[in-house]
Amino acid sequence: MLESTLLLVFPAVMIFAAIMDMFTMTIPNRISIAMVIGFVVVAPFSGVSMTVIGMHLLAGLGTLAAAVFMFWRGWIGGGDAKLLSVAALWIGADLLLPFIAYVGVFGGVLAVAILLYRNNIPEMWIMNRQWMARLHKQGGGIPYGMAIAASAVLVYPHTSWFTNLSTGLL
Repeated sequence: MLESTLLLVFPAVMIFAAIMDMFTMTIPNRISIAMVIGFVVVAPFSGVSMTVIGMHLLAGLGTLAAAVFMFWRGWIGGGDAKLLSVAALWIGADLLLPFIAYVGVFGGVLAVAILLYRNNIPEMWIMNRQWMARLHKQGGGIPYGMAIAASAVLVYPHTSWFTNLSTGLL
C-alpha cells in the first residue's frame, strides 16, 4: 500500500501542475515546494543508494541553474523553470537527457497545436471561457508545464527508484 502511494505522488502532482498551467498559465510555488518535500520524504524509502539520491539532487540543481538562465532570458516562465527543475530532481541524472528531449518534442507539438488553435479557431467559438481566450491571444504564452509534465510522467516509470518501489523492495 505504501509503495503504491509513493509511486503515485510524482505523477499526480505533475498532472495537477499541467492542468493548473493550462487553465491559469501559472504553476503555483506550492507545487514545486511540495515536490521537493515529497522527494525528501520518498527518497529514503526508494531503495536506492545515497549516491543515486545525490545524483538526483545534482540533476535538479543543474537543471535549476539552466532554467533560471532561460527564465532570465525570457524563454520560459518562472513556474516552468521551477517545474522543470523539480521534475529533473525526481527523474535523476541517468534519465535527464531523454527527459529534456521529450520536453522539447512535446513542447514543439504543444506550440504547433496552440498556433493552429490561435489561427484556425474563430474567437466567437471560445464562449467566454477565460482560459480559452488566454490561450487564443496572439503573442500570448504557451502553457509549457503541460509538455514538462507529460515528459516527466513518460520517463518516471524508467527511474531506478520507481523500479525499486514497484517491485516492493521496501
